[in-house]
Amino acid sequence: MTDFPRYCFEKERQTLSPYAFLSENTRGREEYTEPCPYRTDFQRDRDRITHCKAFRRLMHKTQVFLSPEEDHYRTRLSHTLEVTQIVRTMTRALCLNEDLAEAAALGHDLGHTPFGHAGEKVLQEYYDKTFTHYRQSLRVVEKLENGGKGLNLTYEVRDGILNHSGDNEACTLEGKLVKYADRIAYINHDIDDALRAGILSDNDIPARLKKTLGYTYSDRINSMVSAIVQASSGRDTIDMIPEIREAMNEMRDFLFETVYTSSIAKREDKKAQELLKRLFDYYCRHPEQLPDEYKTAIEEEGVERKVCDYIAGMTDRYAIAVYKNLYIPEVWKA
Repeated sequence: MTDFPRYCFEKERQTLSPYAFLSENTRGREEYTEPCPYRTDFQRDRDRITHCKAFRRLMHKTQVFLSPEEDHYRTRLSHTLEVTQIVRTMTRALCLNEDLAEAAALGHDLGHTPFGHAGEKVLQEYYDKTFTHYRQSLRVVEKLENGGKGLNLTYEVRDGILNHSGDNEACTLEGKLVKYADRIAYINHDIDDALRAGILSDNDIPARLKKTLGYTYSDRINSMVSAIVQASSGRDTIDMIPEIREAMNEMRDFLFETVYTSSIAKREDKKAQELLKRLFDYYCRHPEQLPDEYKTAIEEEGVERKVCDYIAGMTDRYAIAVYKNLYIPEVWKA
């Protein structure tokens, strides 16, 4: 039988950029695992992520619109898939390691809270001001999944997950591309969703930004992706054509002003936050009511840490259902 991993290593050496991260150079996993005869370690990480429970829950977590009933608004899962597709396009164009970038992109939001960033703010207030969804995503893959054993992913994939947001940068070019892909994806699909919802009209988008980035959803993505590929090709860094980067950042600022903070899309955020605050308080007072998987390390990590894990892992609809069960009386039926 062909030594498939060795064949893959040789193929990467021959076809990838000298700046790509080669699978054979991984710093490995925290616990040794026998190599798979058919997949590199990064391909294996991708599969572990897509088969885990936290990944499946993303389909019922808010992107911008809270628990949307209309089928075409993005959820955290569709956002993740769009990020993954964008980063695969860029890594392939730059001859970088597509498998590494894909795995990190698929796992980047596993720790996101219900109700989007509104939920994140609650856990920052009630649990720890340093709580972030990207640190929680790392915690999911290192500790919470697989019955508390974690997914035992490679160092480089975990690094890409942790550093897809915030001030720090990933240690690989592939990880750096995930951060760009995340921003490209949410800027463009959130505009698309806001237009669908009637929160924005095409005329609301600044004309100078449309002229620079493009007049359609696909044109704007193409402009941003092309600007990164052109600025980064043949280099040991990831960059973006300055004019496009400036316009992209202005478009992000425009979304914060018109959609993320003040639009009708966010009018339910306060209710969602109050709901999560009451759940956090309830389970801190009644830790015996936590599911068994969240009770195991209470003595080691403390009640609030485990309550945070439980709430961060909830989907929008599950959080609402738990709240109803705890606080809303059922109508009596004879």
